[in-house]
Amino acid sequence: MAFVSRLRRPLGLLLIPAMLAACSGGLAPPEDIDGGGVSAIRPMAEVSQNQTRDMGDTGEDVSVYPVSEPTGASDSVDTAMVAPVTEKKRLPMIDSDEAMGISDPVQASSGVLTVPDGGVNMDEGLGVGRVEGLAEAQANEIAEGNATQVVVDGIGSDTPQQVGQPEGIPMSDAGMEMNLPAENDGYLRVPDKATTRKRQAVEGEQVAFLPRLSNPMQMPETMGGMPASEKACRQRLQRLGVKFRDVPRISRGRSCGIEWPVELSGLSGGIQIKPAAQVNCQITEAFARWVKDELVPSSRMRYLSGVSAIHQMSSYSCRTMNSQKGAAMSEHAKGNAIDVGKIVLKNGKAIVIEKKGFFAFREKGLLKAVRGDSCKYFSTVLGPGSDRFHKDHFHFDLRARKSGYRHCSL
Repeated sequence: MAFVSRLRRPLGLLLIPAMLAACSGGLAPPEDIDGGGVSAIRPMAEVSQNQTRDMGDTGEDVSVYPVSEPTGASDSVDTAMVAPVTEKKRLPMIDSDEAMGISDPVQASSGVLTVPDGGVNMDEGLGVGRVEGLAEAQANEIAEGNATQVVVDGIGSDTPQQVGQPEGIPMSDAGMEMNLPAENDGYLRVPDKATTRKRQAVEGEQVAFLPRLSNPMQMPETMGGMPASEKACRQRLQRLGVKFRDVPRISRGRSCGIEWPVELSGLSGGIQIKPAAQVNCQITEAFARWVKDELVPSSRMRYLSGVSAIHQMSSYSCRTMNSQKGAAMSEHAKGNAIDVGKIVLKNGKAIVIEKKGFFAFREKGLLKAVRGDSCKYFSTVLGPGSDRFHKDHFHFDLRARKSGYRHCSL
């Protein structure tokens, strides 16, 4: 028993490798796995060609790869093995006719257009004649010597010089306004620098200027032109038959001035304003409406005659109220007031604005009507009887009060 127990360990060590060899006996590869043993492994170049073919459709004809027929037992494992192709073939472009399988060019009717060698002429297809571009026209003019622009030769050299003279430019209205000289043929000749310097030396130095528009209503407001409200006011004056003209801006500090003054010289019906008054457009419109709708009908009702002239005593004047020291600035300082001293009728009668006697019934009635009716058009009306400062004239203005109050001395 002792001898048997001693043999267990060596026998166990021998049985373990035997068991492992028996279990792994089926894992050993047979010598003919690829039909030719180890020596049948193909070169790398042949394997890469087969891999390229097996990756998918490369655009080539699959028939160029011949398939080998089985020749023996070794071919039973891989009967579909493709024989290597020794010829190298260039792959076609992805968008070429060869890649898409197009052997002949497809006509336009099949959906694919063919571009001719000389390009596509759109003008010819539309039946339009050839159009000459601006650059081409200028190049032809320069080549023929008929360029309207100044042509300089020798650019890049030390002695550049002008070639020829530019053609004359037809005289325009802007050129006439700028008082530029015109030749006998009616074309405007732009003088060169030498001629300009000689003329400035004789006539004196001149400041460059732009043509000024005679009518400020034509200039846009964004370019410093007249505001839309002023333009609309002047259009209403024209419809009322007012005779006026725009005069330059009046400015004497913050307290005095008129931004867009007008010179009032007459009203509808041939009524003259003597002398012409410089006021703003707003007081002019109110005054014109009052004369047309109130004063003229009142004079015709009492004297059977219309108004011929109105004599004004003050329009724009940079002064305080009643010319008193320390008083607030008058509306005259803004051209927002006008004073009337005498009314002349068409029959020749002159009605002086003053306190009338007891028997001057018609004159007193007219002056009373003037006070009552004018308050509908002006915010301030003062006249004889109001105070000592207005004993000889009527004062009309458009003073803006916060409460909207109208001061009319009745």
